[in-house]
Amino acid sequence: MDVVYVRPINILLVEDNPADVRLTREALINAKVKNSMIVAKDGVEAMECLLKKNKFKDNPLPDLILLDLNLPKKDGREVLAEIKENKDLKRIPVVILTTSKAEEDVLKSYNLHANCYITKPVELDQFVEVVRSIEDFWLTIVKLPDGNNK
Repeated sequence: MDVVYVRPINILLVEDNPADVRLTREALINAKVKNSMIVAKDGVEAMECLLKKNKFKDNPLPDLILLDLNLPKKDGREVLAEIKENKDLKRIPVVILTTSKAEEDVLKSYNLHANCYITKPVELDQFVEVVRSIEDFWLTIVKLPDGNNK
């Protein structure tokens, strides 16, 4: 029987709400796939992480980005546009995970090449289930490119 090595999945969570960060982290703790999560609390920090600047200079590129739209300093729409315009970042899947149900936000996100758009449920149990569904799909079913390849 062949042993299959599964490399850890690096997740960048761009979220300014500490409660949502904690819930997302807890939902991913029991992941079937070994993963590590880096948190950026605003859009500026997210881009510093992706461009390996300042405190993020030694971090690997993420394999998956969970991006809130409503962020301080630089909103998620701006971050998404910068990611998808950058030749070294544009292949990283971006999952919009936000409270906004506005059709305008959905359309703009897909026009900026978001890979999917998910509205955060208000109920705790539903939120945890959504994060687990993201994990099941993006970390178990989908084949992600190696984050170190350009």
